[in-house]
Amino acid sequence: QVRLVESGGGLVQAGGSLRLSCAASGRTFTGYVTGWFRQAPGKEREFVAAIIWSVGITNYADSVKGRFTISRDNAKNTVYLQMNVLKPEDTAVYYCAADYAPGSMGIRTTWDRYESWGQGTQVTVSS
Repeated sequence: QVRLVESGGGLVQAGGSLRLSCAASGRTFTGYVTGWFRQAPGKEREFVAAIIWSVGITNYADSVKGRFTISRDNAKNTVYLQMNVLKPEDTAVYYCAADYAPGSMGIRTTWDRYESWGQGTQVTVSS
């Protein structure tokens, strides 16, 4: 399994921006679908966005389309989540996750299909 290390969370006002990073260690992201999930207090973990590492295909939750962008840096073996126009309802712990699916052109959106997880980073958006 790949080990994931997240960074970039914090406190921001509504309308502001943050960028989360997820770096892989132990192995590269080759063959992986890498994504972001989030979990707010009292709520289930939900899919935010993901990217197929090999071809760059992306998928987003409807709630973040047009505001969040997932991208990758092959040289740094890192996935990013650029979050713009943040809303208070975006407040949650954000988790990076990886699904080993070599050759797949699909992106799974259920958290239990991802076998590697980061430690989580808190994002708080104040109104």
